[in-house]
Amino acid sequence: MTDTAQAETVCYTDDGRSLTFTVGAQDIATYTYRPTDDQYESPRPFFHPLTTLEGDEVTISRPWDHVWHKGLSWALPNVGEHNFWGGATYTRETGYSNLDNNGAMNHEAFTSIEDDGTSITAVESLLWTAQPAVPGQAGEPLIKEQRRFAIQLLPIGNAWALLFETTMENVSGAEIGIGSPTTEGRDNAGYGGLFWRGPRSFTGGGFRSEAGVGADEFMGTRSPWIAFTGQHDVTCRKSGILFVEDQSNPGASNQWFARSSMFACLGSAPFFSEVVPLKEGAPLTYRYAVVIADGALEEQNAASLADAAKAALDAWA
Repeated sequence: MTDTAQAETVCYTDDGRSLTFTVGAQDIATYTYRPTDDQYESPRPFFHPLTTLEGDEVTISRPWDHVWHKGLSWALPNVGEHNFWGGATYTRETGYSNLDNNGAMNHEAFTSIEDDGTSITAVESLLWTAQPAVPGQAGEPLIKEQRRFAIQLLPIGNAWALLFETTMENVSGAEIGIGSPTTEGRDNAGYGGLFWRGPRSFTGGGFRSEAGVGADEFMGTRSPWIAFTGQHDVTCRKSGILFVEDQSNPGASNQWFARSSMFACLGSAPFFSEVVPLKEGAPLTYRYAVVIADGALEEQNAASLADAAKAALDAWA
């Protein structure tokens, strides 16, 4: 496993709509914080493209089958009666239906962007609002979020990590239950959380965790970390993406939403099978590390990268 060149540093630019992070001459991540998406897609900040250090892209955005999938994003489909995932909403009463309930996660400000020489950390304030009753007007405020994320090179492997933390505070005036289609009765559809959609060529790739290797059978499983390896068109190289959950998260280890056969996707799913209450005065905080690596994630390097990402996440606290 090749070590990341320690001489490289992470830089960023801000065009007023998105932050782009670069290592050497290679752009590795773009964070769009002022999206222009239709309300039906539940506008929210997202990371796309995400790219390995060798230049292979590991995300897709607005795929034709689910245009509300946006690279890597924090997205929740069942937030009380509201949808912050995009598309139709699944409920016991309606099944999948367009309910005119697609909210938006609105960027308010970056309260800080710090560069310590080895990583860049951004702190962002957001306001989640309901779908407005009249187009063009402001929606009802529901949740205030403080989001923090960092882009950091890892000391092992040709890999880097995206560290992500969200704290959600209820400002709606009433308790909000956060769930999923599964908590509404649809089996094995507990999506919602920090969600990644891979490129088309990754379809049929493989998952790995401490439990072993496999594919769609990883849906709904629990483990401190989970990895996926896919192969690219054109370059024919392989790349890996690995999620590590902070074990201080509520409910950790939480379930994973993992799919390979229909299309490649992976996400933390802390609301997979149980509704979690977001009470006034009791914010919820979730923290993750997402590793982007060149090459296949085999047993030894997957475990080593998971350990390195956990160490980075612990130090970032």
